[in-house]
Amino acid sequence: MEMNWQEILFAFFGGLGVFLFSIKYMGDALQKVAGDKLRDILDRFTTNPFMGVLVGIIVTILIQSSSGTTVIVVGLVSAGFMTLRQAIGVIMGANIGTTVTAFIIGLDVGAYALPIMAVGAFMIFFFKKNKIQNIGQVIFGFGGLFFGMETMSGAMKPLRELPAFIDMTVNLSEMPILGVAVGTIFTLIVQSSSGTIAILQGLYAEGLVTLDAALPVLFGDNIGTTITAVLAALGTSVAARRAAAVHVLFNVIGSIIFLILLVPFTAYVTWLGSTFGLEPKMEIAFAHGTFNITNTIIQFPLIGLWAYLVTKLIPGEEVTIEFKPKHLDIHFIEQSPSIALGQAKEEILRMGQYSVQGLQETYEYLKTKSSKNAETGYQLEDAINNLDSKITDYLVLISAESISAADSTRHTMLMETVRDIERIGDHFENIIELIDYQVNNRVNLTEDAMEDLREMFTLTIATVQKSLDALDTTSHELAREVAEQEDLIDKMERKFRKKHILRLNEGACSAQAGIVFVDIISNLERIGDHSVNIAEAILGNRA
Repeated sequence: MEMNWQEILFAFFGGLGVFLFSIKYMGDALQKVAGDKLRDILDRFTTNPFMGVLVGIIVTILIQSSSGTTVIVVGLVSAGFMTLRQAIGVIMGANIGTTVTAFIIGLDVGAYALPIMAVGAFMIFFFKKNKIQNIGQVIFGFGGLFFGMETMSGAMKPLRELPAFIDMTVNLSEMPILGVAVGTIFTLIVQSSSGTIAILQGLYAEGLVTLDAALPVLFGDNIGTTITAVLAALGTSVAARRAAAVHVLFNVIGSIIFLILLVPFTAYVTWLGSTFGLEPKMEIAFAHGTFNITNTIIQFPLIGLWAYLVTKLIPGEEVTIEFKPKHLDIHFIEQSPSIALGQAKEEILRMGQYSVQGLQETYEYLKTKSSKNAETGYQLEDAINNLDSKITDYLVLISAESISAADSTRHTMLMETVRDIERIGDHFENIIELIDYQVNNRVNLTEDAMEDLREMFTLTIATVQKSLDALDTTSHELAREVAEQEDLIDKMERKFRKKHILRLNEGACSAQAGIVFVDIISNLERIGDHSVNIAEAILGNRA
């Protein structure tokens, strides 16, 4: 029989595309239905590695992607929200959670795929409530999984007549290492272990591969899925790179163990299938689930060892931006509101230092155009926003207590200062976005413009720092100096704006460069205003 290769390839890759789109679409909708609080769930409940495993399972089921969970974990470790030991537990749980997709596919309701998609589409297009639309997206994605699977399976059927494919299957059966390599490489390409395992389920269901050949490919799929975490960790903190390394280590060691036990494991899967009358797709799903659950049970006691090992393999100081507050002890509020105000002040000063660091990173980004500076700047702004929320909540709790008139004045001043520091974070984030625009659109600033920006950045950073020093020491003298420096920033902004208009008239710079320049100095001037607000609050002059 002559093969219609165009039809086979179109149907296979089209089906794969529908399948991958459906997984992402369903995962995104599940996140919305869950309230999109995944980072909070991970942060709050991963108190120990065992809880980490449970949370990893739940979050991965919600977003339908172990890679997605691991990427979130890498970000949380990098931000200081999670320790390496907690992260290892979540990564183990993510590997178990991802098996749910294989079990869903094993249900084999492909004949109903189109009606399921129709129900989902009806809910998306004919209902205005967001909640119903989100549920519709989940249902549409669920149907799309099976439609993509059916399309791929149909495309693969003719391959059973192809001698070359039969030879390849024999080779995979005789050389398990080759199967692992095939599974790893294919998952690296597709970037979804759920996608490659779905293809494997289809091949096995159509009788195109034997169980001996399928299981090593399954192990390889689990190794291949770690590449997403590795890519996410590149260029990030040492802690994040260690978390990604553990993910690779966990799946590679698990694959080695199961390759050694391949004969009894194959016999076990065969026994499961015959005893419980499982469909071929469900056999692969049970094999996948058994692999990840057993792997977690074996390696769970070794979490401390893996943490120690990756720390040795990837040396370096863990320089993290800690999002969590350090000084906000809830017990002080009832016992001594005055001490609690002192704790809040310490946290505000820490938040303020993040604003100074953010400005410094922003200026470095302007000079070097290095994405690492931009990424650190964005992380610092995230940390400022998080601390803003936590400090404000803490101050609100203090206000509910009976406090003296002097403490009431301090309380008001601290509340206003938190808001000002948060706004400084917003302004340096605006500047980072302007530099992003400059980089993406290849906008060049003149040497004169860069010199003006250097001068204004230097003065603005010094002014913010001085306002924090004034807050720390309650120094009226420093607060007055801040007010004087803010006047200089205002005059500088007006002077540089006029210089820019002259450069524009002379044709020395482009209109795009002008927009970037003017917006940057405008944001710096607003940062100066927030610095003087902090100073005036200390002086008691604030309205």
